[in-house]
This record gives sequence, structure tokens and C-alpha cells, in this order.
Amino acid sequence: METLRNLSFSQILISLAFIIVGFILAKLATKAIARLSKDKLTQHQSLLFQRISYYLIIALFIITALQQINVDLGVILGAAGILSVAIGFASQTSASNIISGLFLLGEKPFGVGDAIKVGSTTGEILAIDLLSIKLRTFDNLFVRIPNETIIKSEVTTLTRFPIRRFDLVVGVAYKEDLTKVKQVLLKVADDYHLCLEDPEPLYLLQGFGDSAINIQLSVWAKREDFLALKNGIIQRVKEAFDENDIEIPFPHRTFYTGSETKPFPIQHIK
Repeated sequence: METLRNLSFSQILISLAFIIVGFILAKLATKAIARLSKDKLTQHQSLLFQRISYYLIIALFIITALQQINVDLGVILGAAGILSVAIGFASQTSASNIISGLFLLGEKPFGVGDAIKVGSTTGEILAIDLLSIKLRTFDNLFVRIPNETIIKSEVTTLTRFPIRRFDLVVGVAYKEDLTKVKQVLLKVADDYHLCLEDPEPLYLLQGFGDSAINIQLSVWAKREDFLALKNGIIQRVKEAFDENDIEIPFPHRTFYTGSETKPFPIQHIK
């Protein structure tokens, strides 16, 4: 306290000037890093380096400002060490999240702007920080997921590759000609401009269902066209089946009074 009382106005002014200059230089440094790393680093790595540089520069200038007013840094560093130990014991979860964040930085399973699915949550990544990632869901909700949860969970990156496949499963009646059904489905895929020719569409018989033969038609589309293709292909298959009199059956149930009797009709009277 005695040291602080003996401070001159010029010392205080110089100390404040160091702090102000530190904040200004930290801002300029983050902008320079963002500009220089634009083509060399991912957005995630660039943001991380910007934050580290920002706080490091501010810390250096604050230390210099404290030296200007004759503050004993040894006492402050000792108190900071004790405080850091106490915080470390009290925030083991935060430490785990930081370590998990470093693993994510090294592995790079996704980046800012990617769409991912974690459990039941699907959204676009807004930021990847040391403690958590921030998502914006497709219905415009903000979701924060701790890095530790990301490391321990199965994460699906929806925008990792330039193309995606859509699997349409449809049932046709047992009476239908499967060769004709195949021709109709493949023609729908060939005529639809959003379906890619390479990889080519896939026709697959899945098996016998309760009331139908189940068929899978798999088509590929560019990532940005996936939702449009999903809606369009279903509508086109329905229209093509109607035009070619191909039945998409609903569940049928037959009642018997015994193993030797014929089926009998049931009439519903209101």
C-alpha cells in the first residue's frame, strides 16, 4: 500500500497507456492473423490462434503496466499459482473439455460451417472453442455441446463430402411384375436432373414384407441438392407408379375360422 501511495501521476498515466495500447495491439494482431492464415489454416485453427494471441498480448502489457507502478509480481504470481491449483481441483470437467478441444483441433473431424449430427441434435457449427462447440440447429436454435461430450459421442459430419446418397424404400404389391417395376424406378432416376449419373442409381430387392415386396432405390446428389432431391424423387416415383398402374399396397389382414376353411368377408356396419 505504501508503494501505491508514493506513485506519481505520470506513473499511473504511463501504466494506463500500456494497458490501452495492449488492447489496441491485441485487436490489430488478431485481424492480422485472420488475414494471413486465411488460406493456410482452417477457420477453427485460425480462431484458436487469434484468441491465444489476443490474451497473450494483453497479459504481457498488463504485466508491463504493473511494473510501471512498482507492483511486486512475485506476490501476484504466487497468488496466481495457488489460485490456479484451487481452480484446477474445482474444475476438472473444464480441464477435460480443454484437453478434448485440443484433440478435436488435431483430428479435425469437422470445421466451422459444417453441419453435424450429435445424438438427436443436428445443426451448423458456429464456433469451436476450447471448452465447447456452438451449433445453430436448422430450426434456428442455439446449442452448446461440451467438447468432452463430442469426443465420447458418435458424430456424423453431414457436409464432409461433396455428394450424398438418398435411399428410397418403397413396397409394391405381390402381383406386380418386378422387371417392370425396376425399369420404371430406374427411368425416374435417369430422367430426374438432380440424380447423378456417377455413381449410378442402385436398385435392390430388400425382401418379402407383410403386404408388399420391399424395394430400395438409391440415388446420389450433390450435397447442396440433397433435400430437393429427397422431396422430388418421392413425388416422381409416386406419379410414375400411378401412370404405370403399379400398386403401393397398404397392410392386408385375412381372418380364418379354421385351417380348412376359406376366407370370409367382413362387413362393417355403422
